[in-house]
Amino acid sequence: MTTLVLSGLVVFVTHSLEAVTGFGCSVLAMPFVSALLGVKTAVKVITILAWLLAVYIVIRNFSKIDWKQYTIITTLMLLGLPIGMYLFRSQQSGTLNLLLAVFIIVVSLTQLYRQARRTEKSSPPTGHKALPYYLLLFLGGIIHGVFSSGGPLVVLYATRTLPDKGRFRATLCLLWTTLNTIIIAGYLIEGSLTPPVAKTTLSLVPFLIAGIIAGEYIHDKVEARHFSLIVFSMLLATGIVMLLFAR
Repeated sequence: MTTLVLSGLVVFVTHSLEAVTGFGCSVLAMPFVSALLGVKTAVKVITILAWLLAVYIVIRNFSKIDWKQYTIITTLMLLGLPIGMYLFRSQQSGTLNLLLAVFIIVVSLTQLYRQARRTEKSSPPTGHKALPYYLLLFLGGIIHGVFSSGGPLVVLYATRTLPDKGRFRATLCLLWTTLNTIIIAGYLIEGSLTPPVAKTTLSLVPFLIAGIIAGEYIHDKVEARHFSLIVFSMLLATGIVMLLFAR
């Protein structure tokens, strides 16, 4: 019961953040829920909860979706997704934890630097300048296949191409809906969504609902840039702690 309550509190806080920004719940929740439930169970549970949250936001904000950017992002991430799904099934938990810790630290430092340096709106990358961002999307697909949390790499691209906060959130949530539907279908086909995983997920749904309510309430009250600084500061602290305790 204590483990479920603690996991629920993590779900509430992290999914509140994603209800505001449109990204981040999986990366923020994974280290803590992995420590409580084990990495294999945590990845499945967080994937399903993140899918439910994304579906809700997509339904509520369907008219704000940028279909052109959604197509670009989804196509490139789908190319990397099978690689990540394979790595998830082939690596040991200790290796997965170490990779996740390094991934979080690198991405959070990069994003904090960009947020601190940004003094004006960035223009969307075009031509050959867009190639590094397309590579980020491909790598984001791999990371999402492993941890269901490729969001930070996608954000590096989306912040340049989706400057409006509402379109940013709606488009990314449609992306998470698409990718996590594929991942969950894979779990169902291989039979890894066991009754204990389903029971744990259902137990955490009330915390998810509370997080959605809180996140929706503050979505229009917090400036996106300031909130992003808070989110990526938390990511950096999380990654450092995970790296210290990774085996």
